Amino acid sequence: MQVLEPIIRDYAWGSTTLLAGLQGREPTGEPEAELWLGAHPGAPCAVPMGDGRRVGLDELVAADPEAMLGAAAPGGRLPYLVKLLAAGQPLSIQAHPTLEQARAGFAAEEAADVPRDAPHRNYKDDNHKPEMLVALTEFSALCGFRPTEESSLSFERLAQTLTEYADGQTSVAAVAAARMSQALATGDLEGTFCALLDGESAWSAPGAVAQAVEALQGAEQLILQDPALATAVELARHHPDDPGVLVAVLLNRVDLAPGQAVHLPAGNVHAYLHGLGVEVMAASDNVLRGGLTVKHVDIPELRRVVAFEALPVPYTEPERVADSVVAYRPPFEEFELLQATLDDDGDRALTLSGPGLAVVTRGRARLALAGQELVLGPGEAVFLPAAETAGGPLVVASADGAPATVHAAGLPRH
Repeated sequence: MQVLEPIIRDYAWGSTTLLAGLQGREPTGEPEAELWLGAHPGAPCAVPMGDGRRVGLDELVAADPEAMLGAAAPGGRLPYLVKLLAAGQPLSIQAHPTLEQARAGFAAEEAADVPRDAPHRNYKDDNHKPEMLVALTEFSALCGFRPTEESSLSFERLAQTLTEYADGQTSVAAVAAARMSQALATGDLEGTFCALLDGESAWSAPGAVAQAVEALQGAEQLILQDPALATAVELARHHPDDPGVLVAVLLNRVDLAPGQAVHLPAGNVHAYLHGLGVEVMAASDNVLRGGLTVKHVDIPELRRVVAFEALPVPYTEPERVADSVVAYRPPFEEFELLQATLDDDGDRALTLSGPGLAVVTRGRARLALAGQELVLGPGEAVFLPAAETAGGPLVVASADGAPATVHAAGLPRH
């Protein structure tokens, strides 16, 4: 087992309290958005060595990929990245490419000599980014497109509200909302999505989205009746004149209880809103944004990536695999996640395939593998080389008899 020193990313949407609360420390007062656990070159964990040196996990993997990753992890890199994600404000509306799209996009930007840290760059690497989030607290998100008939009704209601707000006069915003409703009634999801984000549309005019939100704020009964419009008003508190506020009306609102999970395949339009969760994804940082952000938005590329179809919310149902142990197994090749809930003094065996990564998310836990034993506190993590997980399960238990929880990622077991 290799103890990891995680990297905390300070994105503006991060919570100032959630990660500090999990780790039992005083908040810094600054946003703390993501605690990265992995070998992604964007922010690889450091590994303290016995001689006082600190080596990047990516370097450690590259030095002995066979022992670290095993035969089931081709390409010489850890296939997944684990994060503790702490959203204090809504993240950007976004989607991720397929593997083929990522490879093609990355190659094209490399050939064009676009710097990898350029703000207008779309593809930071050549990998896709299917992901899953397991809630540690109550967690809210937008996830995938609603049925178009439902979104059409919401925009019809918005058009009526804008007309009433203007004392019966026809406004540009009311006409735009009515057109959105009509397009959605014919099933034109792609056209509506792109029209909302078009820099030449009525919604891009200064004050247009803010006017729609102000009208909705005065329609309390409608807000109670239509959760999608209520979500738009909620988002506008953080992004008052961003067309992404209205893109959200096209999307499913998902409110997760602790232990519930969703998975997000390529092309799924989504945005995390608030809460703390364990996020596991293929090791990539490729994001195409579509609103609720001041960062680069490339509408033509986003349009190529998004899957324009209404689908049910892709929940990931936990499977009980042992006493107090459940597995989250999304339909991805890169990872699965085990969760051990330690509410007594008993040991729990977590059988992992290939390279593993375990993090304590509550209390203090004792971890034993390959003749080594460690005690970790909340937010502390270890990397488990494939050569060690092949020899037997990771055994976890509460370190002091108090409740604890351990999450451990590995490759899917087939």
